[in-house]
Amino acid sequence: MSAISAKLVKELRERTGLGMMECKKALVEAEGDIELAIENLRKSSGMKAAKKASRVAAEGAILTRVAEDASYGVVLEINSETDFVARDDNFKAFCNTVLDKVFTDKQTDISALMAEGLEETRQALVQKIGENISVRRATLVEAGEGQLVGEYVHGGRIGVLTLLAGGNSEVAKDVAMHVAAVNPQVAKPSDMPQEVLDKEKEIILAQPDMAGKPAEIAEKMVGGRLKKFLAENSLTEQAFIKNPDQTVGAFVKAAGGEVVAFVRFEVGEGIEKQEVDFAEEVRQQAAQANK
Repeated sequence: MSAISAKLVKELRERTGLGMMECKKALVEAEGDIELAIENLRKSSGMKAAKKASRVAAEGAILTRVAEDASYGVVLEINSETDFVARDDNFKAFCNTVLDKVFTDKQTDISALMAEGLEETRQALVQKIGENISVRRATLVEAGEGQLVGEYVHGGRIGVLTLLAGGNSEVAKDVAMHVAAVNPQVAKPSDMPQEVLDKEKEIILAQPDMAGKPAEIAEKMVGGRLKKFLAENSLTEQAFIKNPDQTVGAFVKAAGGEVVAFVRFEVGEGIEKQEVDFAEEVRQQAAQANK
């Protein structure tokens, strides 16, 4: 395979905190597959789970809105190509127009949503600002009997809806702030997918200190580490950002509520934007012009 790029080594260092040479070696052994390199490092060194990939490359905005009676809420993502456009008043106005429609109609099917006149509005905006705009996704959270929805948006880039049974809107907002900051994988330990637990168990069993352990001892060690993994990645078990001596679950319970679920959107998550080497682009254009 081709040589491991410095950019890939840098990403692995940022996600693991390990040294450059160790990261480069792991990437070579994994043939450039960064996720496999992380998995192998965790097996060989007992390293904790690495940070999630920082592939938040697209620009745009996250918006939320919750009904006055907290009976339902929506979260919406609309993308632009640059942060400059994301701050533009015309873009913001379009975002609010779409949000009004999503909220009023409880419509989260983007194709159906855009077919109701919004596509023409989007195209007109694209023509005006000279940059592509896309309505990417929307989610509706509805409260059942005795439940309520809370919301929090951080800097227009991260938006969270929380669903609580009991409690109040202020508590729901505090929990949403925690979700925005800490980004838990699931609401409760019981929500963790079995395939995630199976993979985590595989990694734990492959760690050096597990070698040669009697089966019953190994099983206890695995159980303890899985319990810790669930505590670190489940919203209810995490230390509350406003009071680290108290878990989020305990905080909500003290207010007479219980965490049911949450939805977290971050601008561009899962989208990789092609990075342009502007110096190389200029060189190529100059070479073409001189032919």
